[in-house]
Amino acid sequence: MRKFLFNGSFLAAVFGAWSVVQTTRKGPRDWRVILMWVSWGISLALAIGSVLQDDEEARALEDK
Repeated sequence: MRKFLFNGSFLAAVFGAWSVVQTTRKGPRDWRVILMWVSWGISLALAIGSVLQDDEEARALEDK
């Protein structure tokens, strides 16, 4: 869990959710809101994937 908490890309994706939530609450409901949520989901998935890949690479270097 610590590897996620100290990763910049993961933190940026999590804090980016705040603006998406605020826009959803206060802004107009149209197709752009859906695209914002999809974009945020993709950003979060990429951040999680990069953390997991970095962890696998670090473990592979330890095994050598």
